[in-house]
Amino acid sequence: MQKLGEGEVSMTKEEFAKMKQELEAEYLAVFKKTVSSHEIFLQRISSHPVLSKDHNFCVFLEYDQDLSVRRKNTKEMLGFLLKSVVKSADEILLSGVKEVDDFFEQEKTFLVNYHNRIKDACAKADKMTRSRKNIADDYIYTSACLNSLALEEPTVIKKYLLKVAELFEKLRKVESRVSSDEDLKLSELLRYYMLNIDAAKDLLYRRARALVGYENSNKALDKARLKSKDVNLAEAHQQDCYQKFEKISESAKQELISFKQKRITAFRKNLIELAELEIKHAKNNVSLLQSCIDLFKN
Repeated sequence: MQKLGEGEVSMTKEEFAKMKQELEAEYLAVFKKTVSSHEIFLQRISSHPVLSKDHNFCVFLEYDQDLSVRRKNTKEMLGFLLKSVVKSADEILLSGVKEVDDFFEQEKTFLVNYHNRIKDACAKADKMTRSRKNIADDYIYTSACLNSLALEEPTVIKKYLLKVAELFEKLRKVESRVSSDEDLKLSELLRYYMLNIDAAKDLLYRRARALVGYENSNKALDKARLKSKDVNLAEAHQQDCYQKFEKISESAKQELISFKQKRITAFRKNLIELAELEIKHAKNNVSLLQSCIDLFKN
């Protein structure tokens, strides 16, 4: 809005009004997308058997006073960066660990391939959305130019130019809605599941860590028995590692199965809604064009 105000002197009143209207429409689209994304996220947490009981989630929903929330300081951000580097190196080392369960081996292969496909689809969906937005912007300038031309035209053509300018303004509104709907129903869906797949891969990484810990505890137990030294301690450690591995394996399997079910449901719902909106907007476009043609004929 500030940039628009700075450029007001170089625009006609009609151009300024239309650009302002377009910016307001874009803001509403972003606001709608933000609210919708947060709503889906909160619904998923509230339906989760563990996260729904999390203390922080309950505070977020129920606390009715001001929360003192601070940003991460430099030390915490550097710590997070260091942890990410260590994790990346660790993942390379763990990639050579032989999987003991076919289910997780198949899931790992699927998630890696699926993430690449989702990422590619998301980039192309964003490109399509930007193209829609550019078309809507071009319609603004086309409408403004036709209006300006009509003001200079003293003949009967003037009323036709004004009607076509009005048509482009209406088409611009439809195109803007198409852009925001495609962004909300497709691009955001793909982006959301890219993050979900990252979380699923992270879950498999933590399970692989637990598996390595269990295998190392088995080796340590064998050494202790061979030397007849600290056997009880090694057995207790081995049992603890086994329980941790079993627990995370059971939890991970449930999460991955649930993820697949929710993913299918979410994609089906969003793609149906997107198709219905595309049909609706296409009908609006046809109706506007047909009305203009009929008006000219009459």
